[in-house]
Amino acid sequence: MAGIRWPQEDSEQAQVRVQGTADLVSDDDRSVAADSWSIKSDYGSTLDDEQRHVDAADALSSGTFRAASDYSSDKEEPDAEVETSMLGLHSYWDAAYADDLANFREHGHAGEVWFGVEVMEIISGWTKNLCSNFSQGSSKNPIDKACQKSEASEDVCPDLAGWSVLDVGTGNGLLLQELAKQGFSDLTGTDYVEGAIDLARNLADRSGFSNINFLVDDILDTKLERQFQLVTDKGTLDAIGLHPDGPIKRIMYWEAVSKLVAPGGILVITSCNSTKDELVQEVDIFNQRSYTSDSKDQDPQFRYHDHIRTYPTYSFGGSEGNRVATVAFLRSINHLE
Repeated sequence: MAGIRWPQEDSEQAQVRVQGTADLVSDDDRSVAADSWSIKSDYGSTLDDEQRHVDAADALSSGTFRAASDYSSDKEEPDAEVETSMLGLHSYWDAAYADDLANFREHGHAGEVWFGVEVMEIISGWTKNLCSNFSQGSSKNPIDKACQKSEASEDVCPDLAGWSVLDVGTGNGLLLQELAKQGFSDLTGTDYVEGAIDLARNLADRSGFSNINFLVDDILDTKLERQFQLVTDKGTLDAIGLHPDGPIKRIMYWEAVSKLVAPGGILVITSCNSTKDELVQEVDIFNQRSYTSDSKDQDPQFRYHDHIRTYPTYSFGGSEGNRVATVAFLRSINHLE
């Protein structure tokens, strides 16, 4: 049974930690684990990627972290404080999406809805309101402000059609379908598992969303040259942390995603393994790390904007919390690369 990790004293929520390897191998458990994870492939490497590993290790050793060698996958026994899982491995997701693709072709099944349908619908609706309020020049309390209804549709916000959207670790792409229903039209989904992209394309075509662009791409070794106004991550960062080199790869993740979010854009991260406060703290550490000696006065790369407060709650031991956290961060316009 997963343990409960309570947030810091000023936290507004608590949530359950993702289960360990032995508990996360069944189809039922996979449904609450996370999205299709964009982490480095088990095979192949480039000089640039090796250099990013070196840079990340340097950042760990020079900051308030344990040495990078503590996270080596060659260790006979993992660090007790570092929880790893097969969910952090490329081979696991290759096999998982091969099964899902086969089930789709034989039975028409869409596969797992990671975090559940209710959570996905909450994310898409909340994100719609968040971006709509930005388009209208008001971004405060997006969950409480519905977008203006257009004559063409009661549910679609016309301002959203111009937003460029990237979903990293898109898996079967169902979140992008939900965002399309909300009015977004410039939609791209990436995943480093080819089977996931094949499944996502088939599901989108079947549902009439052939305009969604799906690409095989690894967030930690991305080949994308475009920036997006909205970048979403539903579980990808979680899986990166479950890799044996998770702490180093999380640093690489932030370096990569900061180049994909356009200046002034929004990053929306959904996690089942980090609280809102933990995600904010991780962003603060990244911001501090990204400063150079001659850029101390510039704006941080990301700053916290808002988080979802309407997820279903559970009670345990007299306390109440959430199993999922979704946090929005704004990308600075003035930060120097």
